[in-house]
Amino acid sequence: MIQYPAIDPVAIAIGPVQVHWYGLTYLAGFAMAWWLGHRRCRTSGGLWSEEQLGDLIFFAALGVVVGGRFGYVLFYHFDYFLRDPLWLFKVWEGGMSFHGGLLGVLLAMYLYGRKLNKSFFQMTDFIAPLVPFGLGAGRIGNFIGGELWGRASDVPWAMIFPRDPEQLARHPSQLYQFALEGVALFCILWWFSRKPRPRMAVSGLFLLCYGIFRFIVEFARQPDSQLGFIAWDWLTMGQLLSTPMIAGGVLLIWLGYRRYPLVDGANSDDRQWLAAHGEVSK
Repeated sequence: MIQYPAIDPVAIAIGPVQVHWYGLTYLAGFAMAWWLGHRRCRTSGGLWSEEQLGDLIFFAALGVVVGGRFGYVLFYHFDYFLRDPLWLFKVWEGGMSFHGGLLGVLLAMYLYGRKLNKSFFQMTDFIAPLVPFGLGAGRIGNFIGGELWGRASDVPWAMIFPRDPEQLARHPSQLYQFALEGVALFCILWWFSRKPRPRMAVSGLFLLCYGIFRFIVEFARQPDSQLGFIAWDWLTMGQLLSTPMIAGGVLLIWLGYRRYPLVDGANSDDRQWLAAHGEVSK
């Protein structure tokens, strides 16, 4: 067993004002997305501007926070909502859901895409490689906060989390998710999106890989106490919500390569990218 590195979840405290590491990891995720987005703007051949990027990150952040909160309440604590609908707005009590945040971001991209006169999948294909760093940073925040721990285990790297009422040695599943949803997913998407791909393909790969990674990690993660296993004494809510992502990812990749075949190495709306790199004439 490895000793859990107990870190004060409060990074900064000034009088009654407390800034938690979890909040700072969110800020780090958005900052990294902004920096990576600038790199993608510079290589987009004019398809994306830095002004558009700033607004895109703002709307995405709004979608994450609002959607994440709604998803947490509706997917994991709907009983609380039925007893007290105003609990939905008590964000200071904590609680965010990735799947809810994803839906919030998708809605934000749809609405902002209409303003830019860009298709929904142009928006999601652009932003997908920017997301994993934020996911990984959030899992580090979970680990520092000693929350969302794994199932009891006797593996050599198991840890006892201070907030665990049972004080059992458990999988540090937050770190597993950091490695898969953060590091591995970023490497896969960044490599894949470096060259023009059929429309939908990058978005589909994000859904497919995240869904698979989350489904696997759920076998090591402790189910939410208020829900337990959804079915068969092993299926968790996280796995249930990730299954449509896997199916949707496969479908989008298939549709992308079928409906949007590359012409001269790119989609018609990506030819500017190729022109900027001297591969085709404008």
